[in-house]
Amino acid sequence: MQRIDATDAARKVIDDLSEKYGPLMFHQSGGCCDGSAPMCFEEGELMIDNNDVKLGSVHGCDFFMAKDQFEYWKHTHLTLDVTKGRGASFSLEIPLGIRFVIKSRLLTEAEYGEEN
Repeated sequence: MQRIDATDAARKVIDDLSEKYGPLMFHQSGGCCDGSAPMCFEEGELMIDNNDVKLGSVHGCDFFMAKDQFEYWKHTHLTLDVTKGRGASFSLEIPLGIRFVIKSRLLTEAEYGEEN
């Protein structure tokens, strides 16, 4: 089952950022302020360890979430999108005047059953 997907608008931003920075990765930590927003980094720029869960790949980029945050989101399907406005993070899209956001929906019984 695919846990993470992206809108066409988010894919376009990923393409633009990839052209400028090379391979990318995403992380959602669940920290305070913008820490709970998905953040985009150059691949390998953020240290990933056993406190992180890999949700999958979105438009060719690995997407990770802090393990404790995943406990809150484990029953959802996530869609990466973009919106106008500046976030207060180190995410690569911030200078463009946009920021990545997550939209979620509950997994269907069939999707949830695929995991168990």
